Amino acid sequence: MNNGDQPAIPRIWVLIEQQEQQVHPVSWELLGAARRLAADLPGSIVEAVLPGYQVESLAAQVFRYGAERVYLIDESVLAPYRNLPYAVAVSQLVITYQPEIFLIGATTRGRDLAGAIATRVGTGLTADCTELAIDPAGKILAATRPTFGGNLMATILCRRHRPQMATVRPRVLPMPAPLDTGPGDLVRVPFAMCEDDVPVKRLRLIRAEERPNIEYADVIVAGGRGVGGPEGFVLLEELALALGGMVGASRPVVDAGWIDPGHQIGQTGKTVRPKLYIAAGISGAVQHRVGMSGAGVILAINSDPHAPIFQIADLGIVGDLFDVIPEMIRQVKGYSDARQAQL
Repeated sequence: MNNGDQPAIPRIWVLIEQQEQQVHPVSWELLGAARRLAADLPGSIVEAVLPGYQVESLAAQVFRYGAERVYLIDESVLAPYRNLPYAVAVSQLVITYQPEIFLIGATTRGRDLAGAIATRVGTGLTADCTELAIDPAGKILAATRPTFGGNLMATILCRRHRPQMATVRPRVLPMPAPLDTGPGDLVRVPFAMCEDDVPVKRLRLIRAEERPNIEYADVIVAGGRGVGGPEGFVLLEELALALGGMVGASRPVVDAGWIDPGHQIGQTGKTVRPKLYIAAGISGAVQHRVGMSGAGVILAINSDPHAPIFQIADLGIVGDLFDVIPEMIRQVKGYSDARQAQL
């Protein structure tokens, strides 16, 4: 294969991450971002890379989320994810087509793979980005990420090497609506590596213990040091249950062992975009705010009227959360009971 058909077209690529034929939602979020970048990069085209085994049926979804072309690498050696075959397959594709920009989800798998690809093709990688834009002066990718412990935001430009690579955490970007569009151009890419070429074998799949997946929850009730201890999260769990949501937490309470790390929100935890985020007893340090600033409505409950969380909250209640939350639970349950009675 060669890229002689359209050598001048800037290609914006998105890696489609899938496991057992289920696409990770961050892939759709990145396609939405790629479409926005393409609008500011004249003449560019949004394309996707879909590696795996027996995954051709997923291409229809990829087109609906905005890819104009899908490069399908469908080989049995890619059935279980292992770094070597995936890195070799995708790197060969990068060298052949020379995309301008390459976006990958900052998931466990994406982080593992992105660095290997960047090393193989000799380019840089901006990790864990929170914002992507096209620099108007240079018409190149401006990738923004937290630095210095989250106290500063750095915008990084890759001027001399291609592709410009970036990983983006799930839920940092909005989920785009699927397009009412037909299929695009499907390019089947051969890959010659066989199982004997891979030194790492998967003997069996041991599934991790089920952990809370709060990244895609519509309602989150999060607690900080103000909850006082593990028993305080029992109260938050009751409110979250009444609202049909999930419980989140700041890093200090996770470090203290008050709640499982799967609930942690912030720079070193999960990034969330719920419709409603209730921050109870959370001061609002920037490291936490990085993970929840995309919420639709933020309600802060804190006894300190000067807590930084109030600076970004849409609604604020100054008071003791042990007085406020029981009253919220009572009212939410009362409203729910009244709705049920009407039905």
